[in-house]
Amino acid sequence: MLLIDCDDAAGEAIRLGSEHELAAVAWAIVSDGALANLTIAESEVVNATEETPVPDTGELVSAIRQGGDPLGDAFVRLRSPKQRRPLGAVYTPPGIVEAMVDWIVGRDRPDRVVDPGAGSGRFVMQAGRVFPDASLVAVELDPLAALLCRANLSAAGFDDRSTVMVEDYREADLGSCDGVTAFVGNPPYVRHHQIDSRWKQWLTSTAASRDLPVSALAGLHVHFFLATLLAAKPGDIGAFITSAEWLDVNYGKLLRGMLTDGLGGESIHVVAPESLAFEDAATTASVTCFQIGSEARSVKMRRVAKVSDLADLSKGRRVSKQRLIQERRWSPLLSPAPPPPDGFVELGELCRVHRGAVTGANATWITTANDPELPTRTLFPSITKARELFDASDGVLSSLHSLRAVIDLPADLGELDEDDRVLVKRFLRNAERNGAHSSYIARHRNPWWSVGLRSPAPILATYMARRPPAFVRNPAGARHINVAHGIYPRDPLSDDALDTLATSLRSSVSVAQGRTYAGGLTKFEPSEMERIPVPNPALLIEMSS
Repeated sequence: MLLIDCDDAAGEAIRLGSEHELAAVAWAIVSDGALANLTIAESEVVNATEETPVPDTGELVSAIRQGGDPLGDAFVRLRSPKQRRPLGAVYTPPGIVEAMVDWIVGRDRPDRVVDPGAGSGRFVMQAGRVFPDASLVAVELDPLAALLCRANLSAAGFDDRSTVMVEDYREADLGSCDGVTAFVGNPPYVRHHQIDSRWKQWLTSTAASRDLPVSALAGLHVHFFLATLLAAKPGDIGAFITSAEWLDVNYGKLLRGMLTDGLGGESIHVVAPESLAFEDAATTASVTCFQIGSEARSVKMRRVAKVSDLADLSKGRRVSKQRLIQERRWSPLLSPAPPPPDGFVELGELCRVHRGAVTGANATWITTANDPELPTRTLFPSITKARELFDASDGVLSSLHSLRAVIDLPADLGELDEDDRVLVKRFLRNAERNGAHSSYIARHRNPWWSVGLRSPAPILATYMARRPPAFVRNPAGARHINVAHGIYPRDPLSDDALDTLATSLRSSVSVAQGRTYAGGLTKFEPSEMERIPVPNPALLIEMSS
């Protein structure tokens, strides 16, 4: 059954009961136009709708011509975010689409516009409105979404200058274009563990052939940037909206390398994580604008508080490409930190920061502090939940009584006496039955049963929360796993100096010094924590007296 309700923004808000009905309506719009030559995959979608009644499409066509996307809106309602996640399909709000296409308007009049991962075609539709002479190319792997894109282009009258390619963008042969091509869109967001190994190999070998740094852990959006670099020629331009994580994480080094070498980064605009750019995806957002082969010596960078601030993508503070090449993380360059006060140094000059051990199977390796089934010497009271540090009274962990224990067995079980070996071997047989020996971590640990806890850290710190880290003095001597960082002085510091250091950290650190993800979740990697300004040793002694 087809229901159409009034919507003030788009003219029509289509209400469809199934994807079959959506496909039937889309095909009714496409069937008599220049885009009616479907791929096999699209034909299968259409053939499945043969028994589906189709109402008059006049009102839908009118809504599309007025700038709405009722078909795309119906698609994201009928197919949940979870169902769309394998293909990374996140649909871009109209305001962002308009801002990105407006940036292209301000740079050039392209002869061709390419939208990788086009979905229902929001970017090519907007480009078609503002570039009446440009050819439009939409690349989309999902056959139903591609059919919707055809319907939108047909309804708008753009079908005679449009091409819809139903294939993986990395394999798409876009052909040549004598004039300028503008690449614009929202590449799919798929994490590396969902990407086939052959494509990871493609990424690493292709990047290596261009002497670009690369990590196989890169998400699909980074693959699309590389595919764009391969397909484009000098002078082509582009604007992509993606997750903003690539600015800081290791896998982002390929994209950072491309923007300073070949892809021609022009500007980067990051939306504050507290302001979600997409209604149905809890991810950060950044718009990256580029011109292939640009020899500009700087890139404009800025952070905006809300999505509407993206309206003018010509803004930003210039950061030299040489500086970008030197920096491992780019998000601090969006709003540079002030120089540290006199007498302060980076924490890393005084201390090393180490993440806690990863057990690989907490259900196996964490137990009660006095587990009678194991030797006492193998049980280490440990911080196993961040809440244990947040709840520490006055920022001091003075007792181990409330903590659970991590089982950390010696690498050489021959160190144990006979009675202890009997207990440990029985434990290991149970652990193997539960698969603890075959976890990723255990398979890369030698021997697999030795967790390898670090010595107690004088100061423990949380590193991921929607608040600044908790810095806790640890006179009780608790160990820690990977829910916390341990702060270890490079040279001995007195207890008073350590107390003062922890107090200084608690009073001065803000979430702005970490990397912030969508929804305000802030993370401090060890290297980021080591960059926090703290009093130098002399000042610590003075403050402690």
